[in-house]
Amino acid sequence: MINFHPDNHLMNEYSAGSLPLAQSACVSIHLNYCEHCQRQLQRLQQMGSALFEHLAPQQIDDSLLDAVMSRLDETPPLTYGSDSREEVGGFPALVQRLMAGSYDDLEWKRITSGLQISHLRTGDMDHEFALYHIKAGEKIPKHTHQGTELTLVLEGSFSDEEGVYQQGDFLMRDAEDVHSPTAAQTADCICIGVLDAPIRFKGWNYRMLNPFLKLQPH
Repeated sequence: MINFHPDNHLMNEYSAGSLPLAQSACVSIHLNYCEHCQRQLQRLQQMGSALFEHLAPQQIDDSLLDAVMSRLDETPPLTYGSDSREEVGGFPALVQRLMAGSYDDLEWKRITSGLQISHLRTGDMDHEFALYHIKAGEKIPKHTHQGTELTLVLEGSFSDEEGVYQQGDFLMRDAEDVHSPTAAQTADCICIGVLDAPIRFKGWNYRMLNPFLKLQPH
């Protein structure tokens, strides 16, 4: 069961087509997992959303994928079939297309002993869109945010001071939030992270990394 969802503001912006591309991609991927938000989006459409008025949630995902591919200068934009979950590894098609392969094909950057990050290209030059790989039982050092951080769990689970998050759960953190995500002991955790500003580690032994944490939009 999915317990954490985009808030009403994000859903309204997504429905209106005014959410930045990387954030919109993150919400769209959440919709592949979440029937609750699919129904909410349908209600927003019925209330008069001009841009997506006659589109079902799956069609919105197709449209967003086309937009991403257009940003990547692919002509014509790529599309995919109606069953977005029928993909290698069970991931939504948009994730698969942005990865352009498997985990092993990605370039991973080691941040700490338990955390690796791989930056994916969306064409949004104001937001970083990346995969976070947290080893089972490992913790991301306590950190705060200079801007907004969207997180979506793709595999495994993690917990922080506010709760436990599993596949499909969607979180938003801002500058007022300080947390230390910890992957479950039973399996590695893979998440999407979308940032509009770098995070900042709090612990004295990790603060030395802060000058090297730059936003990397692609």
